[in-house]
Amino acid sequence: MPRAALTDVLAPAQQGRRGLGAFNVIQIEHAEAIVAGAEGAGRPTVLQLSENAVRYHGALAPIGRAMLEIADAADVPVVVHLDHATDVGLVEQALALGFTSVMFDGSTLPVEENLSATRGVVERAHALGVSVEAEIGEIGGKDGVHAPGVRTRPEDAARFVEATGIDAVAVAVGSSHAMTSRTAQLDLELIGVIRDSVPVPLVLHGSSGVPDDHLREAVAAGMTKINISTHLNGTFTGRVREVLAADPALVDPRKYLGAARTATAQEVERLVRLLAE
Repeated sequence: MPRAALTDVLAPAQQGRRGLGAFNVIQIEHAEAIVAGAEGAGRPTVLQLSENAVRYHGALAPIGRAMLEIADAADVPVVVHLDHATDVGLVEQALALGFTSVMFDGSTLPVEENLSATRGVVERAHALGVSVEAEIGEIGGKDGVHAPGVRTRPEDAARFVEATGIDAVAVAVGSSHAMTSRTAQLDLELIGVIRDSVPVPLVLHGSSGVPDDHLREAVAAGMTKINISTHLNGTFTGRVREVLAADPALVDPRKYLGAARTATAQEVERLVRLLAE
């Protein structure tokens, strides 16, 4: 099935009050697991690659091309998305490779500079049929760049969307990046107000810290794209630890990476079904 643009799968999810699971890729096993889980659930998904992950690999093209190939071979619609890109040059690379969605994160820039840069990304991406996500209001955590406790004001979100033409907006409503405990408490009332204030789907970053029941409540309140990274990394790494602990003589990476890929696929399937309930 051909790769999908983010707007292709976000619009029906928003209309049906369903959540769209968006999962971050670190290595090729993650991409394979995410697509396998989405196929098991029979639902669309988003493969996301962050600027930090690109830095880890040293370049976008090798892992990016692998993600595109995996998406194109999938039995369900798969969006290939560049996540949290602060470098416009990296966005240009993703567009050239064939990514179907990009997130430009100019949240640390002065307001007018952020608006101008985001508008430029939107113009270039839309000319290629590529969706654009951006961020208004800072999400907590993330290497100390974002201050915890920040909340998005609905009127700011509305102005930002109107001024930039973005297709989805990430808002700060109580989640925090890189949480390893699922204890975040979201402002469900604020989510509803923002949903009624902007014409595009809302994105929840830092969803790994949100418990299952609260994720469902967030979707019901108006969140659509649900970003999950750290939680899956915990699943993947936990399974690797179990396999290596059970066989200290094991040296074949396929044995422990394969087991971790299977465990991650199962968790992705569970989460995709949860969000679509």
